Amino acid sequence: MLDNLQLLFVWAPIINVQVILEGIFVGAVFALSAYGLALVWGVMNIKNLAQGDFVIMGGYMALALTQANVPLALILLIVIGAMFVYGWMVYIVMIRRIIDQDMFVSLLATFGLSLLMQQVMNLIFGPEVQTIDLHMPNWDYFDNMVTVPSSKVISLVLAGAIAFAVVLFMKKSRTGQAIRATAQDPRAARVLGIDTDRIYAITFAFNAAICGAAGVLVSIIWVIQPFYGITYSVRSFAIVTAAGLGNLPGVIGAAFGIGLVEKYTGVIIGTAYEVAAPVSILVMVLIWRQISMRRSRQVLR
Repeated sequence: MLDNLQLLFVWAPIINVQVILEGIFVGAVFALSAYGLALVWGVMNIKNLAQGDFVIMGGYMALALTQANVPLALILLIVIGAMFVYGWMVYIVMIRRIIDQDMFVSLLATFGLSLLMQQVMNLIFGPEVQTIDLHMPNWDYFDNMVTVPSSKVISLVLAGAIAFAVVLFMKKSRTGQAIRATAQDPRAARVLGIDTDRIYAITFAFNAAICGAAGVLVSIIWVIQPFYGITYSVRSFAIVTAAGLGNLPGVIGAAFGIGLVEKYTGVIIGTAYEVAAPVSILVMVLIWRQISMRRSRQVLR
């Protein structure tokens, strides 16, 4: 550990550029998944433990389409559309029945959905770790000490474009405005003539579509495996908990922050501890908020 710290900050500080770039690349993907979770949580009060499995499912769809020689741009559109339909179906079959239920009901239901999706993906694609190789060049800088894969740059640009499209949809479209109104006050939204059941279905399907897009990017810049979904769920919960609901700039900032923390943890301590970083952040945020709530109660007294 001390040797790694010396390598980063004494012997070869240029390696920090590589670590920061890697954190930015993965943080962009984390932001998409986390924003989808924040949307479902804020509008429907559903804590979706299958969030990461939606991401992995999108990755496997992209893998299958790549093997069929489908272009990347078309893959992204197909996966977004297919995951939207899948999310709508999941809402009709299961989510609709648990919207007004206790928090633990939603946790148990989505945990069951997560297990089901993992087993189905394992049955179809097998337990091996897989990735999509786009056969694109890498750019080397600083005497080959910093390597920037062009596939990761493309994924970062695509993530930014998707995030911009999501913001535009939420702010400018009638459906987006209806989603925001329902999140503020479902009863008032019904009085105004908004079909909240339809809005809930669109929200959950929209979340699945965003996760599907994130899954395409994950399959390009990283690896996918049927049981890796839980890692993305944990990251999404950590980001949303740190940033708060309805705070898109906060979600983006927290996502990049967690991406950087993960990568520095991997370099300093070891890659096996990378996923422990967002878990630690989640625990610390929860403890801090609990302490803040207690202080507020004492002031009110």
